[in-house]
Amino acid sequence: MKKIVLIVIALHCCLITAAEENNVKVMPKESDELLANPGMGWQTFHRFAEEDKNLEGLPSTSAYFRFYWKEIEPVEGKSDFAKFDNLLARARKAGQKLAFRIMCAGTRKDYMFVPQWLRDKGCRGFEYRRNGPKHWVPDMDDPIFQKAHFRLIEELGKRYDGHPDLDLVDIGSVGLWGEWHMSGTGVKLPSLNTRLAIIDVYCKAFPKTPKVMLIGDEPGMKHAIRKGCGWRADCLGDMGGFSKNWCHMKDFYPQQIVKTGAEKAWKTAPVAFETCWDMRKWKQEGWDIHYIFDYALKYHVSYLNNKSAAIPKGTRDEVERLLRKIGYRLVLRHLEHPRTSAPGSSLPLSMIWENVGVAPPYRDYLLAFRLTHVESKKSLVFVSDTSIKGWLPGQIETTNSLELPEGLKTGPYQLAVAVIDPVTRVPAIRLAIAGRAPPQRGWYPLSRLLVTAGK
Repeated sequence: MKKIVLIVIALHCCLITAAEENNVKVMPKESDELLANPGMGWQTFHRFAEEDKNLEGLPSTSAYFRFYWKEIEPVEGKSDFAKFDNLLARARKAGQKLAFRIMCAGTRKDYMFVPQWLRDKGCRGFEYRRNGPKHWVPDMDDPIFQKAHFRLIEELGKRYDGHPDLDLVDIGSVGLWGEWHMSGTGVKLPSLNTRLAIIDVYCKAFPKTPKVMLIGDEPGMKHAIRKGCGWRADCLGDMGGFSKNWCHMKDFYPQQIVKTGAEKAWKTAPVAFETCWDMRKWKQEGWDIHYIFDYALKYHVSYLNNKSAAIPKGTRDEVERLLRKIGYRLVLRHLEHPRTSAPGSSLPLSMIWENVGVAPPYRDYLLAFRLTHVESKKSLVFVSDTSIKGWLPGQIETTNSLELPEGLKTGPYQLAVAVIDPVTRVPAIRLAIAGRAPPQRGWYPLSRLLVTAGK
């Protein structure tokens, strides 16, 4: 009886070996290249990558802008869509997407932050000073404000939600610079009902676009997290610049993330940081930049905005280290498929991917495969329904099946993989593996397949 068992086991091992010999196995080489991928990375501020000399060759796919309401709708009911259209077009030209926030209050001298027609309609408001001249902010509990401002957000959503060149909406409107506070002014925030209503309007107007909100308003942030938003913090790097006994990094952000229930928000929506002052202040104060970037990575950062300020000398290596970990970074570890196939048959593909970044992609980009006949150079593209959206850090196993058409020409084929935009159907994501060349236009050739007449 024991001999029979041993023979069966031996035969089973031989079958596995034969099956393995009939398969092609590829383990691509990982690359440490700095990648320019959408929905993450180093943001430029009020300028585009082609204009930002302080980028110094760093990749940037997100251009962040902030607008006062007055700039967008100087005349009632006539939003300046041309401004947005122009910025979206310029972003595309620069290889970026546009992120924006709308504001209703600030501290700029001799400046009206909301349109004059709002006051002329009789909207209530409050005067305030903050180390300068008097300013006016509308009472957001006033129905006149709500009708006008909510309409503005809704119009922007109708026109731009899901736009291929729109990257991110930063939910603003409330507080100084849209930061959800009126510190130093003596003016209270609008009622909680109004704050939640503003969040709801943004979420309803931009259901397809990733959204973030500053983490300072605890009940507001709780609501935004429940609605599927991510969070933003605008004082990364504060290690004691405001007080020797208090700083954002140790005494506010960790506590606020817990209070607002935002610990796991990064799994479904982005986390964005803006530098406090900018990196030059960090260097001047002798703050540990390695620690600051690790702090951001610990909270699964997808965006970092240094306000397009200069990168201090001696810190370039740290910035590049951050950019190799920020957001998502996809490595194809293993690909396996049969060596031969036939027209009219299914070609099974099994893959092991790894996201070596700290956050998932937040948009539906799809795996695609291309078979190119080695002799004729004619190609056939297969777009799968496998989306990379939500691929958390770690390994991901996928299986796909290519349905080869009946009339497919026989002979040797090159198999390539890409991650494509589902709308444009062209490669959109750069992988952290070797083999991508400009002529390949985002495709990564991986293996050979022989298509024969017999099955």
